[in-house]
Amino acid sequence: MVYVGIPKGQADQEEEVLKTIQDGDADELTIKRFTESREKPGALWHIYAAKDTEKIREFLKKVAEEQGQENPVDHDPIHDQSWYLDRSLRKRLHQEYGVQGWAIVQFLGDVVFIPAGAPHQARICIKVAEDFVSPEHVKHCFWLTQEFRYLSHTHTNHEDKLQVKNVIYHAVKDAVGILRANESSLSRP
Repeated sequence: MVYVGIPKGQADQEEEVLKTIQDGDADELTIKRFTESREKPGALWHIYAAKDTEKIREFLKKVAEEQGQENPVDHDPIHDQSWYLDRSLRKRLHQEYGVQGWAIVQFLGDVVFIPAGAPHQARICIKVAEDFVSPEHVKHCFWLTQEFRYLSHTHTNHEDKLQVKNVIYHAVKDAVGILRANESSLSRP
């Protein structure tokens, strides 16, 4: 979080921010960080385990149907980013599907890492994001790439943004290059 500020001409919004943090199910230590340490929060994240993705997708489709909305085959309620799970929806998700995420308040200077494939939402104005692929999550990245392929061609997430195959190719190429450069020292007893 590189910047947190209040627009000019607007009054201090401490009470509203505190209510948002509390409604976001933040833990007591986080609330104290705001109220006692006077740090500036800039985003409220809810992150879920990648293993719960299908349950969340099923839940969002169910809620959409209850509200009379369509669920087109070439769209996805998670990748469409058209839902924000407020407190009542998060509670219902937990009660009906046993899915509970983590609430994280991001303060000025904090970084939030989200594992590949982990559904997440954030209440922020502007975010700076950088996707990366760690070796532990290559499987999830391939899985996400496959999910993107089933979205409509006009969907903003249709393309392979992570370029997983290119990342793996260059990682293997670099590893082979290092092994070749050190081949003579590796063959010594």
